[in-house]
Amino acid sequence: MTREPFTLLGTAFHTPERGRLEVLEDHLFSIDAQGRIAEILAPGHPDHAARVSDASLSGTLVRLADGQFLLPGLVDLHIHAPQWPQMGKALDVPLEVWLQKYTFPLEARYADVDYAREIYADLVDNLLANGTTTALYFATVHVEASLALAGICLEKGQRALVGKVAMDDAQQCPPFYRDADAASAVSDTRRFIVAVQSLDSGERPLVQPVITPRFIPSCTDAALRGLGELATEFGCHVQTHCSESDWAKQFVEERFGQTDAASLDGFGLLTRHTILAHSNFIDGQDMDLIREKGAGVAHCPLSNVYFANAAFPLRVALDRQMHVGLGTDVSGGYSPSLFDGCRHALSASRTLHSGVHAGLPPEQRGAPGEPITHQEAFWLATAGGAEALDLPTGSFRVGHEFDALLIDTKASTSNIRINAADDTLDDVFQKIVLNAARANIARVWVSGRMVAGQ
Repeated sequence: MTREPFTLLGTAFHTPERGRLEVLEDHLFSIDAQGRIAEILAPGHPDHAARVSDASLSGTLVRLADGQFLLPGLVDLHIHAPQWPQMGKALDVPLEVWLQKYTFPLEARYADVDYAREIYADLVDNLLANGTTTALYFATVHVEASLALAGICLEKGQRALVGKVAMDDAQQCPPFYRDADAASAVSDTRRFIVAVQSLDSGERPLVQPVITPRFIPSCTDAALRGLGELATEFGCHVQTHCSESDWAKQFVEERFGQTDAASLDGFGLLTRHTILAHSNFIDGQDMDLIREKGAGVAHCPLSNVYFANAAFPLRVALDRQMHVGLGTDVSGGYSPSLFDGCRHALSASRTLHSGVHAGLPPEQRGAPGEPITHQEAFWLATAGGAEALDLPTGSFRVGHEFDALLIDTKASTSNIRINAADDTLDDVFQKIVLNAARANIARVWVSGRMVAGQ
């Protein structure tokens, strides 16, 4: 799809590498008809003034106002689309109650495609308004409703990877909400993959299919084997929950005599395009295997507090050079905002490393290593997630998709307060990461198309 090229002039922040903030002050960004970044010019470049003048005369210049800044779009590596109606509900009950009383009955309602379209349209609108330009979605077991989600993302312009959930084990899944059998789980997934690929068949599809076994306990061996064969055949993305809790870890080890990661690898489901949600209980061997395969982890710090029974060893994973990004995990997480996700990741990391038991001596209280920084948290929410998905977005580079947010620190209900006399641009960036909210997101672009704001 082509659209009108335009030029944007202003100051941008991005973290092209983990832990490194780059401030592009008063830079010029040329966006081509394909929605990609064609050129980035610093103020001292000999063509900078001429490009600004030409764009201004042609009416294609977007000039950021005082207090406005450009950020890369946010990448959500783990979100349950059908759980949108219950976000913020029933988080005071045990996981088994949350699943059986609330979540599975809700997801079963998506057999009604009209209901699915209504909920999914509202979800995508809200995520875009919150700055989520790329989302990796769990849908439901229903092919038609899952296709509706893919179509809505395409229509509204969100970069999306959508998975029809596979869950066929009658011992673990409720009778009212599961695939009929392994053959159905695999054949319906195949049908879904082909249908999504036909929805958006260009060289740079905005919406892609994802093979999605809910997690190992919900799937039979036959289903996992068949899904692994599909992953080899189609080469598309794979997503699942991995080693999320004590129960899940123990269940898999008793069933297969090895960990989630090793088991998934045995079924052909651990690939360069696999995203493992949570992974709180992976060990060093798992980390090495995941890194070797090029797979990634969706770190979900908020929902981990409620259901995972442990904190993800984020610093260890990063130091091992694993692909890691952030997931909101709606509705196990109660916020759709990845700015909130950055803040929860910072809190979880600091808590893990400082420790929580005041009765212990300081040297025994926390985990070794350093907590993550706000620059690293933002990298997780942008370039880190994009790299895990192997997508050319998440930072401002020539040739990358122009997925971006215009942040207005002077919005009428803003919590961001900038003192021009005292705050450096590095300070401004930190204030944005720690205080930005939906009210500050004035515009959102995906592949050069404005999809939220005005």
